[in-house]
Amino acid sequence: MARKKPSRRGGHPRRPPRPRPPAELPPLPDPRALERSLQELVGDGGNPALARAQECMYRAFAEADPRRREGLAREALALCADCADAYVLLAEQTPRRKEALALYEQGVAAGERALGEQTFRDEAGRFWGLLHTRPYMRARLGLAHSLWTAGRREEAVGHARELLRLNPGDNQGIRYTLAGWLLALDRDDELAGLLEQYPDEATAAWAYDRALLAFRRHGDTPEARRLLQEALQSNQHVPAYLLGQKFPPAEHPPFYTRGDDSEALVYVGTALPGWRATPGAVAWLRQAVTRKKDAPRRAGRSAS
Repeated sequence: MARKKPSRRGGHPRRPPRPRPPAELPPLPDPRALERSLQELVGDGGNPALARAQECMYRAFAEADPRRREGLAREALALCADCADAYVLLAEQTPRRKEALALYEQGVAAGERALGEQTFRDEAGRFWGLLHTRPYMRARLGLAHSLWTAGRREEAVGHARELLRLNPGDNQGIRYTLAGWLLALDRDDELAGLLEQYPDEATAAWAYDRALLAFRRHGDTPEARRLLQEALQSNQHVPAYLLGQKFPPAEHPPFYTRGDDSEALVYVGTALPGWRATPGAVAWLRQAVTRKKDAPRRAGRSAS
């Protein structure tokens, strides 16, 4: 006897439709291209050749085709050899590290020529607020990273510190990278000074760095454990990377959200060597994570 099909009204409900895979988001525009509208407001700054070259670079930053981007950068340099952003883009395009480092060095030199000594004397402390300083700041940031990768670490730290002197507001986020570098170099006193320079910082990077610094200085003290608990609350995704339970992807996210996995990836990108180089730090973190996971079970047993 054939089985009777369940009715739609009183039988089994329909299966919910399978969720569609999320549509791939279009790539985010290069934020440097958005400066074009600001440039139109402030004018050419008295150097028409550099202004034409920079306009060429805004077009390059908005261009998706890598070959076209490179072509526009070279066109910008033909218009003005002091266009720092052109060297920055060419450095980003090349796969050769030595070539990238040399291009960033040329970009920094070009930026220094374009800005002049008086700008460095008069405007230190508010560089990023001046649109015409940003290409130089971008070149110097790229140079700092390239120097660190090349093993020229003292030079890299020096450039990072100078970026913060010129722009204490740190729109480029170099303070997070510098903190990781200082950890790797065992320069705890300098790291403490950097953390104190931004006392209201609420990122996971600052929370985990404060905890690690306390452990490095005094060991597993109540204060160090308190700071580590605050760090765990600020971002629960960080420990998995520090403990080797998850591995970062080849490319870091272009932006991050507080408390999200993306923030954890940005942090471990520079802080992981410092954690691993600190004797006992990874085991200390593992114990704290285990205690945090076991706390609900212990609370349930005591309640019963």
